[in-house]
Amino acid sequence: MEEEVPGAMGTSASLALRLGQITFSSASLLFMSFRIEFYSFTSYCFLVTIMGLVIPWSTALALLDAYSIFLKSLPRRQRIMLIIIIGDWVLSFLSLAAACSTASVTNLLVEAGEQYWPLNLCRRYQLSAATAFFSWFLSFGSSLFNLWVLPSL
Repeated sequence: MEEEVPGAMGTSASLALRLGQITFSSASLLFMSFRIEFYSFTSYCFLVTIMGLVIPWSTALALLDAYSIFLKSLPRRQRIMLIIIIGDWVLSFLSLAAACSTASVTNLLVEAGEQYWPLNLCRRYQLSAATAFFSWFLSFGSSLFNLWVLPSL
């Protein structure tokens, strides 16, 4: 009998991780997109693009988790799990890079002062970067849990 790893694909903990990713990624995208000024900086466009990729990826995997929870079984195949792990790793590192670049550019704009960029807009971008970091943390955690299950398949 296969050992159940909390947070691995097909568990309620994995569903919670995916719902957290969806929530934080959506919040990051929402905070960034309140106004159109984010097009002025490449790192902001990068964050919007990556969060736009994380949301459907996490939604699809959350639906798969919910489906497997209701059926009480998920046929885990090594190739499918490997695709999920690679997708999680790629998106988690891209979201980490996007969050770091957004945080650094926003910090630079805050230091530049109010005459260059509105401070209330910088605060919103800082909040967007913070929620992107939370999304990265959950995504990286779920990829590690799935990686833990992979050798047993």
